[in-house]
Amino acid sequence: MTNALPVTLDDVHDAAARLKGVAHRTPVLRSRTLDALVGAQVFLKCENFQRIGAFKFRGAYNAVSRLSPAQLERGIAAYSSGNHAQAVALAARELGSTAVIVMPADTPRSKIEATAGYGAEIVTYDRYTGDRVAIGEALAADRGLALIPPYEHPHVIAGQGTATLELIEEVGDLDGVLVPVGGGGLIAGSATAAKGLRPGMRVIGVEPEAGDDTKRSLSAGKRVSIPVPRTIADGQAADIPGELTFSINKHLVDDIVLVSDDDIRAAMRLAFERLKIVMEPSGATPLAALLAGRLERVPPRIGLIVSGGNVDARRFAELCAGAPPA
Repeated sequence: MTNALPVTLDDVHDAAARLKGVAHRTPVLRSRTLDALVGAQVFLKCENFQRIGAFKFRGAYNAVSRLSPAQLERGIAAYSSGNHAQAVALAARELGSTAVIVMPADTPRSKIEATAGYGAEIVTYDRYTGDRVAIGEALAADRGLALIPPYEHPHVIAGQGTATLELIEEVGDLDGVLVPVGGGGLIAGSATAAKGLRPGMRVIGVEPEAGDDTKRSLSAGKRVSIPVPRTIADGQAADIPGELTFSINKHLVDDIVLVSDDDIRAAMRLAFERLKIVMEPSGATPLAALLAGRLERVPPRIGLIVSGGNVDARRFAELCAGAPPA
């Protein structure tokens, strides 16, 4: 089945070879406390320790590194709520290019400052009234830039799949993997790797309750649009799945579960207090799904993709202060 899809296991392996020595091979953490809480062996693939603090560097670098010298000289454009912005900015800098990033005006300040810190020019827009795709495409056309979208790109998807590839290489057989879902690039890459290596593994996506566009789309068998979600999981505030990502996910993803903002807060707090790691809201959604009992049946050996840790100290404290005690 996977050979007929736009991204294959071979593409993920090719991305892994390109990322070797550039992206971090992030740690896989275990916790007896967590295992006891959920009644399973849990393996956390900690992309919060990836360069730029999130998995996005994998896909961005894989895509940017394949541009021609002429394209790199002209520069790169991207649109992003934060992590892809930083990833493209850093990939461009690493490869001697420049980047212009379209970002929502209400993006957390830490993500805007980090993106600018990597040398990118930032153009802001209102996420509730503006069309970031149209803005990004117009900007790229006007300036002659190569546009690297956050998920609608086969090289981006293949790069994101390397996190799950590494997880399986390190821990062996898993019965399932839990993956945050925004536009669908991470889970599309994860599912490509998981099903390619272990066809029987369950691939389960996690969305915030306010942003259930992929769950609705899989149920309907077609892409469904919703109002722009208002959720603390800003990295998952998508209103419709990507066309390319959905073409993969409708074949490879087994289920989507939903978590509330309170579930996410509780997971962030437990991760900090008991696991000693910082998760941004989107990165905490798989853990939130486990802790809140959102899965009908928890696979005995389950991997979680902790997609990122980019949250500033003040925001993190505010979110954890509103969470129930662990």
